[in-house]
Amino acid sequence: MYRQGDVLIVPVEEEVLPQRVAGLSGQPRDVRGRLVLALGEVTGHAHAVVGPGELRREPGPFAAAWLHLPEGGRVVHEEHAAIPLPKGWYRVVRQREYLPGAVRVVAD
Repeated sequence: MYRQGDVLIVPVEEEVLPQRVAGLSGQPRDVRGRLVLALGEVTGHAHAVVGPGELRREPGPFAAAWLHLPEGGRVVHEEHAAIPLPKGWYRVVRQREYLPGAVRVVAD
């Protein structure tokens, strides 16, 4: 597993990917050509992947995203060290926090 700030990246064997992942649309890259895993609402900084690949998101604020890196890649962020990722599939999960009466995705 890999963690960068409030983003958890978990390797997943292709054989055990949920079938619904095949039906999800790929997310567009940002203007810098990165796959954005999480955008900081406060700072504007992004946890993003550079390198060839595809990011697919399930609908909903707490749903997972699925990252495919056919050649590997790097997770980058303006305030964290880069993390190299080997080729493969990953489940991307945003950290959540509990507030009395609510659960929300952690704001960066």
